[in-house]
Amino acid sequence: MRENDAVTSATRQPGTPSAALRPRLIATDLDGTLLRDDKSVSPRTVAALAAAEEAGIEVFFVTGRPARWMGVVSEHVHGHGLAICGNGAAVVDLHGGPGAHRFVEVRELARENALDAVQSLRGSAPGTVFAVEQTYGFHQEPSYPKLHMEIPDNLLPAEELLAPDGPDADQPVLKILAYHPELDPDAFLTLARLAIGRRANVTRSSPSALLEISGPGVSKASTLALCCAERGISHEEVVAFGDMPNDLEMLTWAGRSYAMGNAHPDVLAAASGRTVANNEDGVAIVIEELLA
Repeated sequence: MRENDAVTSATRQPGTPSAALRPRLIATDLDGTLLRDDKSVSPRTVAALAAAEEAGIEVFFVTGRPARWMGVVSEHVHGHGLAICGNGAAVVDLHGGPGAHRFVEVRELARENALDAVQSLRGSAPGTVFAVEQTYGFHQEPSYPKLHMEIPDNLLPAEELLAPDGPDADQPVLKILAYHPELDPDAFLTLARLAIGRRANVTRSSPSALLEISGPGVSKASTLALCCAERGISHEEVVAFGDMPNDLEMLTWAGRSYAMGNAHPDVLAAASGRTVANNEDGVAIVIEELLA
């Protein structure tokens, strides 16, 4: 895999109707999709994932989560052991278990691009606060709220966190997080995309006004397309599941896609199919139908 190169298009291309092809890969988001609201994987879902792998269909978890939060599904990655984390910023081998994962590929956000994004949002949306996600570290500004399930490694202004000599400067930046305490989440996303332009990819997966900012061209879809190209799998042979705006590119790239019953309205409009909500085992139901 070559970093940020146009190896494989993440735009759906005309081809054989996907419904006529047996799927070779299932790509599923985690939070709000595969996982129930209590962050568990139901027994029915565990059985469906195992059945898909036994039938020769690879299952890829494609998530905005960092690698260190993958313990909840690390025992379900089966033979290949791989997951796409950070909205496409990293391909991770989870075989070692929690805390012992290995980064197979990193598509980093250049620090200069990250700083540009911070400065743009400070000007366009005063009151925005930031956190920085790296391969093995998490840092945040002192005023960034407690949104995540961990204690940050450092509390510093984003400009210091992203400086060439900042904390963990030897580690790639996977994404930055931008939070606004007052703006509507979708309005904040639109504003940020206009302000930042092509210097970074901006999306969101939280119900709050929390944005996730990655390198230019980095998305779940583009990294999934690279992984599929390495395996000789076409987009028509991929079935994808998701619920939030950070899933949109992946859902429109895959040959078949399913929005969860609890999905964001844009996701419901973009997916080629719909299943029931995450708490009702929507992913498992579709997999069972695919294997029937």
